[in-house]
Amino acid sequence: MKAIAFKQVDVFTRKPFFGNPVAVVLEAQGLVGEDMQRIAAWTNLSETTFILPSSSADYRLRIFTPHAELPFAGHPTIGSAHAAIEAGIVKPKAGRFRQACGAGVLDLTQEKGVIEVKAPRQKVTPLDPKRILELEKTLGAKVQSPPRIVNVGPVWLVADLGSADVVDRLLPDMAAIGAFADSIRATGFTVFGATGNANGAIHVRSFAPTHGVPEDPVCGSGNISVAAFLRDTGQLDRYGSAYQSRQGMQLGRDGRVSIRVEKGEIFLGGSAVTCVDGTLRTGK
Repeated sequence: MKAIAFKQVDVFTRKPFFGNPVAVVLEAQGLVGEDMQRIAAWTNLSETTFILPSSSADYRLRIFTPHAELPFAGHPTIGSAHAAIEAGIVKPKAGRFRQACGAGVLDLTQEKGVIEVKAPRQKVTPLDPKRILELEKTLGAKVQSPPRIVNVGPVWLVADLGSADVVDRLLPDMAAIGAFADSIRATGFTVFGATGNANGAIHVRSFAPTHGVPEDPVCGSGNISVAAFLRDTGQLDRYGSAYQSRQGMQLGRDGRVSIRVEKGEIFLGGSAVTCVDGTLRTGK
């Protein structure tokens, strides 16, 4: 059997087991897409990634949920960057490096233990107003302004529920959320509410049941989508051009996500820590 270097990295935390884990297969040359999908289904994490050589960046990343490949995802990008640096695959120059993925070539930085990625361009469209009442019934909560559908690789239906308390108390009907998301060709729902606390100004939850992720512990692309929602609806001033969100409390986590918006561009940042360091035996 072939042994390939493997790490499991906890993302959006400095404390092991409090963030969102991603499985990272290093130097994945020789694996084809079918192999990668099978491994991702086996790890059964929200995402598993595979690091490959690139002629246009420091490395190329392929990202898989248990059910499908994604062009981009936030926590896998940051966790894989952490793993690549730790393994010596990437040696950032002046703290800067680049990742190629299905969404293109992305710029990343590393500074003081935080990795930040410039998000792919987002496409933001309104939800059909005729479906807002149906959405509220699906969520069991009122939305505070018209929801938006944000495509950042994954496609999130973003809804502002007003306060963190409402977000905290939400009891999601996964079958209904999955059916609604599928009907608009979305990956899932991301909901948020204000906390009133600068140390985690927004509380976020993300649900993608038909993609094998009933609730994502801490979702990078979901947080990018919230920032795009706030930017495009003129509500970013409520939190400022740089803020921190929290996610994962309902799953026993305590994730912290940094968001920065500069000249309309969204930057996603967070810390990461390696929890598992070993080898993966592929049978090839």
